[in-house]
Amino acid sequence: MEIKTEKVKALAEQYKPDMTRFLRDLIKNYGESTGEKNRVYRIKEEMEKLGFDEVKIDGLGNIMGFMGHGDQLIAFDAHIDTVGIGELSNWKFDPVEGYENDCEIGGRGGSDQLGGIVSAVYGCKMMKDLGLIADDQKIMVSGTVQEEDCDGLCWLYIIEKEGIKPEFVVSTEPTDGGIYRGHRGRMEIRVDVFGISCHGSAPERGDNAIYKMAEILQDIQKLSHNLKDDPFLGKGTVTTSQIFSGTPSRCAVADHCWISLDRRLTWGETWESAIKEIEELPSVKKYGAKVSMYAYDRPAWTGEVYTQDCYFPTWVIPEDAPQTRAMLKGHKMLFGDKRMSPASQKEIRDKRPLLDKWTFSTNGVAIMGRHQIPCIGYGPGSEAQAHAPNEITWKEDLVHAAALYCVLPALYKEALKD
Repeated sequence: MEIKTEKVKALAEQYKPDMTRFLRDLIKNYGESTGEKNRVYRIKEEMEKLGFDEVKIDGLGNIMGFMGHGDQLIAFDAHIDTVGIGELSNWKFDPVEGYENDCEIGGRGGSDQLGGIVSAVYGCKMMKDLGLIADDQKIMVSGTVQEEDCDGLCWLYIIEKEGIKPEFVVSTEPTDGGIYRGHRGRMEIRVDVFGISCHGSAPERGDNAIYKMAEILQDIQKLSHNLKDDPFLGKGTVTTSQIFSGTPSRCAVADHCWISLDRRLTWGETWESAIKEIEELPSVKKYGAKVSMYAYDRPAWTGEVYTQDCYFPTWVIPEDAPQTRAMLKGHKMLFGDKRMSPASQKEIRDKRPLLDKWTFSTNGVAIMGRHQIPCIGYGPGSEAQAHAPNEITWKEDLVHAAALYCVLPALYKEALKD
């Protein structure tokens, strides 16, 4: 199948105004986790307008569009929920109305990661326009829900409940112009310690759970400096993200204290090893603290409840995997060996290798981490923009991503023959 790179790039540039309009509409249809309904229907409208062969919404509320009719299913995934606005005074513009200029599009979700669904939808349209979907292929574009709350839950539902299992998946999370082949895993740990309450005027009569937790916190901080390191993914980390206490009143000694831990898992670490590390801390053993893992059971916008433990496995796709080789070949054909970047990001991106990893976590934790479906990443926007005030993305990134997505399925077929 012949790929005319100049024609691909020209068509992607031609669709830039449409992609800009689509992204701005998605930003304006504000939707945090479990509140994505309006975005889902806006994406459905765009997919149908562009001639997708099938568009469906599953029970959890994920939207999926399909092009082609073959058995080789290749998926492009973008989560369409966003985090909240945060402190509004930190924004220099309206985060929902957003803005655009010649280069940028601003608004909550611009980089994380509504730009991904925009480029995927138009990249798929370009495949159809240019005849780059083989007869034995089917292309899927998924706009997935609840990722910010529980990354990967949406794909557990797609695979386990809907029975859809692609040959591989492209994550369109922001990659700063790079090709990403993995990231650390994570888990959400809870530690509970108990005491005995008494009147605050005579604290010696009780047993203050908060003071016990103070010792545990010190041991957790020490542990964070001694976790496993990996030459590619980097170091495992643990940090205390929340602290709570239980007490009969503000005039009483606390009889219960519990904390939440954000644990990032590097290669070779598991949820079992991470739990055991906390259980073996001297203060945890001293006070008989209970260590457990959180579970997620929040209803989707459809009302569906799909539960999972808050464990999100580490994953890495090999450098020589056919998916990696196809992505690298497509990038070289279209753009060369260096990351593409808008002028404002060139100095930052030029310092980084083309093949790299995410710092944060993605739906890949379920796709490859739990179900061993190969996953590779390339997406418009910047990881540093994620969850930050004044979030922006770049129109050039939308164009580049759409072009690379367009050629990938054809190049993957070639890579399988090598």
